[in-house]
Amino acid sequence: MWTLTGFADEVATDFAAQLELMATLGITFIELRSAWGVRVLDLDDSQVDRAKAMLGDAGIAVSALGTDLGKIGILDDFDPHLDRTRRAIEVAHRLGTTDLRGFSFFIPPDVPPLDHRAEVIDRLGQMVQLAADAGVRYLHENEKAIYGETPQRCEDLADQFDDRWFGLILDPANYVQCGILPVDEAYPIVARATRYVHVKDAVLADATVRPAGEGDAQWPQLIEALHADGYDGFLSLEPHLGVHDAFGGLSGAKAWTAAHTALIGLLRSAHIPWA
Repeated sequence: MWTLTGFADEVATDFAAQLELMATLGITFIELRSAWGVRVLDLDDSQVDRAKAMLGDAGIAVSALGTDLGKIGILDDFDPHLDRTRRAIEVAHRLGTTDLRGFSFFIPPDVPPLDHRAEVIDRLGQMVQLAADAGVRYLHENEKAIYGETPQRCEDLADQFDDRWFGLILDPANYVQCGILPVDEAYPIVARATRYVHVKDAVLADATVRPAGEGDAQWPQLIEALHADGYDGFLSLEPHLGVHDAFGGLSGAKAWTAAHTALIGLLRSAHIPWA
């Protein structure tokens, strides 16, 4: 069974408004990236407790923490990032999830990414080990300008770590924005390590983001491929239909609902049940 979740912080900065729309749409999970305009790992303990109580009252659980782990330059100081990883693990435990969304470091544009491969693997390895020791899994999202920008390098990372504690998030739109066709060129390489899927679309010509099925991310074919391979996990809506940057976005309730409607239409057309 596929389960819908999403970045509710794109609805509004106010956490109550986020949860209200999820309840209206019948979505019982969120990928918690921020609340009240504060990134999830920057929430203080009282804010985490407040969010937990509100989630419980709304009957909504956390599918993963949408952290910014690994979203620093590969040449940046790493020790503070290990502290941030420890905080991520603590917050995950408190909010009842065992999954952290993360990345694999921005690479300088004038340097071949493979020049930094050893450092990327060493840093990720330290983060994954901290998470594994606490029973938490690191889910790596492909994104432009990081080491794991291409399916080949995502596969390389997946090969380095225990698959109990490291997996891949497949973001088809991010591949499109790197000039990569998700089904033709990415999915056959990353399928075996894919544990989570982000839902948005993008246009090859200009990298603009669209609802699923309205761009070049090959969503009908991807749904068919995931179903054929027995994928059993989350589909996480990340609309990005409004203002957004490398660390988040704000689409508003209307655009968020439009993204949800587009995904539901694709699932119905493919006769895929969802929760």
